[in-house]
Amino acid sequence: MTKLSPFELRVMEALWKIGPASIRELQQSFPAKSRPAYSTVQTIVYRLEAKNAVRRAKKISNAHIFEGVVSRGAVHRRLIDDFLALFDGRTQPLMAGLIESGRLTFKDIEDAERMLEELTKGRTSK
Repeated sequence: MTKLSPFELRVMEALWKIGPASIRELQQSFPAKSRPAYSTVQTIVYRLEAKNAVRRAKKISNAHIFEGVVSRGAVHRRLIDDFLALFDGRTQPLMAGLIESGRLTFKDIEDAERMLEELTKGRTSK
């Protein structure tokens, strides 16, 4: 999957949130104060289509309905991989930074431990 710009990510988030939608519906889903122009959303949707991140699901009258092809999880994993590359793939500096900033909670750690246990069980039972 190719990289997505910050605004492309915002459009994808809107699409994941509301589901298949027209460009007008996507544009209207942004808050009124910071709503981009219709043509801006249209350009971004067409770029996402070229990147195979969205596709035209159907056509209603003159409006094309777009749906996401890539999942939120796949995009998040790509972002995490790109971010970790800044640390030479090491997670320790990232974890230390999260702890020092106060953004990593004990609940986050417990959830991560639970996920690791499930992941480990899944690998050993196969």
